[in-house]
Amino acid sequence: MAAWQDAEPGAPGRHPEPVGAGEAGAEQPDPPLRSDPGRGPLGRSGLRLVPVQARTTERATLPGEVWPGSWQPLGARFHIGPDGRPGTNFALWAAGAEAVELCLFDDDGQETRYPLAEQDFQTWHGHLPGVLPGQRYGYRVHGRWDPWTGARWNPAKLLLDPYARAVDGTFTLHDAVYGHVRGWPEQDVADTVRDNRDSARYVPKAVVVHDEDDWSDDRRPKTPWADTVLYELHVKGFTQRLPGVPERLRGSYAGLAHPAAIRHLTRLGVTAVELLPVHQFADEEHLQRRGLRNYWGYNSIAFFAPHGGYSASGTRGQQVTEFKQMVRALHAAGIEVILDVVYNHTAEGGEGGPTLSLRGIDNAGYYRLQPHNRRAYADYSGCGNTLDTTQPQVLRLVTDSLRYWVNEMGVDGFRFDLAAALARSPFEVSMLAPFLSAVSQDPVLSRVKLIAEPWDIGLGGYQVGNFPPLWTEWNDRYRDTVRDFWRGAMPDVRELGDRLAGSSDLYRRGGRRPYASVNFVTAHDGFTLRDLVSYNGKHNEANGEDNRDGSNDNHAWNCGAEGETDSAAVNALRRRQLRNLAATLLLSTGVPMLVAGDELGRTQGGNNNGYCQDNPAGWVDWSLLDEPHWRSLFELTARLIRLRREHPVLRQRAFFNGRPVHPGGLRDLAWFSARGHEMTEADWYAPGATLGMFLSGKEMSERDPMGRELSDDSFLLILHAHHRAIRFTLPGAPWADSYETVLDTALEDQAAAPGGRHPAGAAVAVPGRSLLLLRACAGTAAPG
Repeated sequence: MAAWQDAEPGAPGRHPEPVGAGEAGAEQPDPPLRSDPGRGPLGRSGLRLVPVQARTTERATLPGEVWPGSWQPLGARFHIGPDGRPGTNFALWAAGAEAVELCLFDDDGQETRYPLAEQDFQTWHGHLPGVLPGQRYGYRVHGRWDPWTGARWNPAKLLLDPYARAVDGTFTLHDAVYGHVRGWPEQDVADTVRDNRDSARYVPKAVVVHDEDDWSDDRRPKTPWADTVLYELHVKGFTQRLPGVPERLRGSYAGLAHPAAIRHLTRLGVTAVELLPVHQFADEEHLQRRGLRNYWGYNSIAFFAPHGGYSASGTRGQQVTEFKQMVRALHAAGIEVILDVVYNHTAEGGEGGPTLSLRGIDNAGYYRLQPHNRRAYADYSGCGNTLDTTQPQVLRLVTDSLRYWVNEMGVDGFRFDLAAALARSPFEVSMLAPFLSAVSQDPVLSRVKLIAEPWDIGLGGYQVGNFPPLWTEWNDRYRDTVRDFWRGAMPDVRELGDRLAGSSDLYRRGGRRPYASVNFVTAHDGFTLRDLVSYNGKHNEANGEDNRDGSNDNHAWNCGAEGETDSAAVNALRRRQLRNLAATLLLSTGVPMLVAGDELGRTQGGNNNGYCQDNPAGWVDWSLLDEPHWRSLFELTARLIRLRREHPVLRQRAFFNGRPVHPGGLRDLAWFSARGHEMTEADWYAPGATLGMFLSGKEMSERDPMGRELSDDSFLLILHAHHRAIRFTLPGAPWADSYETVLDTALEDQAAAPGGRHPAGAAVAVPGRSLLLLRACAGTAAPG
């Protein structure tokens, strides 16, 4: 205990002594460090590198000195130096630091340190001749240790470059990775005691990358928003068991680029893949202790680096090339690439978390700290910290990262995790926040697809419908409404009508369009589609948290039995509900989003929070395609997407007006009760579970690229969620003379549905819990 003595441990202004090398029980750095010969004191700190015995086998390419270099661009940039020789310029923004050391690592893990003596505009920089692509590196940053004021500099901790283009290695659970003494006896102040043990052997290293690619051979699909069908997938989960993908490529970017993967996407008909996070991420301590991993990847630590774990070719820069090849292959198939990005927090967590990058570079400069307690973090993410995008350098980091992925990695857009946290200025959410303003005027970012998850966990964080033009949003009100309707939990059909027609109540303001609403019934977070109709409650025991994690508010219905069952009646009802949910999603106005595997009936066994299930429970089970019931679900989903693509009336670019577009014409949208009459105000408020929606293809306000008015078929969509069958009277003149059945979810085999004709005014049978899509026709037809 002698090494931990202090008069008043934890008191503000009086801090316990640091623990580290040279003290009782402390771990010595390994391997030994070498200093750069001829260098003196490091800045204002007065610290000096102490030369130690170097190994006899050195890399001849390591430079002997650091040239001034340039303060921009940030990061490590390989280029031709002022002497005509290749080398790398290193630049790190660290505003409050007293000194910065660049640390190069050879293949044996031996470290050589170089002081960066030049500083311009709070950026430390230097050019090292002879440093080539593939070189591993990191930083050590010197400065004050005073957590009570937010200062957490600790040069014993090797730090990732925030602008690293590639990362080699992983975060290994060890106390030396933490900037503070985790074993301090007084745990309430443990984060204020500095740990001086070296972390280099336990943390990943940045890699110098040579990035010369003009993308001149690539053709971006540039799919209009209204024509977009999103498909959310996990790079590993989608490819890990996919037949046709070679074993060595499964779980990788190359696996997703393989013809077998692209064949499924094109047969299904989706226009864009939305990839769960592919920024380099780390596994949380609590998962490592339970032998689990962060499978989803919402724990980023390097915003420019493709996650090395998804690379089949290597992690010394090869992951960058492999990712680009994947993007090119998807583009060639007409499929856009959207990245799910996590800029609201990092893997460093709260004050008790590891020191991996930003915390050790400039803690108060990167993170939102509590205004009256700078030792603690403002946490709007639920993950311990929140990036402070009101700070110019943080805003630059995020926007530089976004532009990099567009310009140099070829991606087509982004879905922003907990986007409301990025829009806080400085505390409340504001649609005039610096981040939103910066994106809206950026010549690159304003031209790509931008999707907000429009909430965070802070006060006032729920912002569905409030993001400005250019942004689309995950519409959870659509999700909950559709789930509740089909499980029979809606008192009436008012909200269902709003959601089917593009949610104009949420998105009409500010000049936004129906495609501002990303409609979804399921997402990675929550039940799969099959589990949504198979479980009433979550079953997350495999996560090791006693089933406490995951949402308890699932709007789910198990159709009469919890989990898998041998009941033919229950299973038939579940499959019908799946058809109802899929059809509702793909026939609604807005941008539909599917989740990989839902079209096959994928199950997670009732786990609604599979973030740590990197195993068959979290991977797509492609053997389901061999079962007729699930094969038919895939075929139905593909047919619905094809219908949507073929009929612009099903993917409107403008909100419905509920009145004729042309004098004497029909209204562009009309609502009908089961009696065949247009809905009255009283009908909307009356208890009911049946709704008819008439979409007039002759009354569209759409024009083609040549300015000509578009015309399409008209459709009647009937949704009936009650368990008893009804008779629905088909609207007569002027709406149609007859109707042709296009889709009937009561049928297992959809090939039997098309072709049936019904005269206007006929009362057609609608089975309980089913959906009918009928095409309006001119001319009479015999009763069908």
